[in-house]
Amino acid sequence: MTDLADAPVDEPDGAHRRRVAPFVALAVAVVLAGLFVVLAGADPARNETADTQLLDRPAPAASGELADGTTFDLSRRKGSWVVLNFFTSNCVPCRREHPELLQFAEQQSGLGAVGAELYTIAVGGEPRDVVEDYFAEEGGDWPVVFDGDGRFSVAFGVSKVPETWIIDPDGVVRGRVISEVTADFLSNRIQLLREQT
Repeated sequence: MTDLADAPVDEPDGAHRRRVAPFVALAVAVVLAGLFVVLAGADPARNETADTQLLDRPAPAASGELADGTTFDLSRRKGSWVVLNFFTSNCVPCRREHPELLQFAEQQSGLGAVGAELYTIAVGGEPRDVVEDYFAEEGGDWPVVFDGDGRFSVAFGVSKVPETWIIDPDGVVRGRVISEVTADFLSNRIQLLREQT
């Protein structure tokens, strides 16, 4: 004799789906909530460094044109700490980090002869007047190197901006940051590198 209580009950197909649907919806909601928490907690200004074959090696021979038409030759900057910030005026992260670069330039200027030199490398063949207008409106009196033919960017392997490089007084690459930078990060990093040499 068969116990009817243990016999499988045939459910209409729609009833089974109605029972499972709330669990699927709950699982999707949990995944989306987790993703939201991760994205909300992400710091867009965190400094991400990246390995590069150039690290701890002489900086590549790179040159570009300054606003006054003269040539900027990186190899002639030996003897100073040099910070290269690759930039375009229509890059949102570049715009966000600009106040930090203003603060960094001021900090380094306050150090006198031992302060790092900051150079913006304008990539992408941006028209000079656009870049010059940007600096006139947003501030910044450090030199801008125009990389119209892209050779400067190629020499450093820069594919997107912002990207910042630190070069020591011997012309050796000491750091690369592939995201927005802060004034404190750059100043502290250079100070740490000074103490190591």
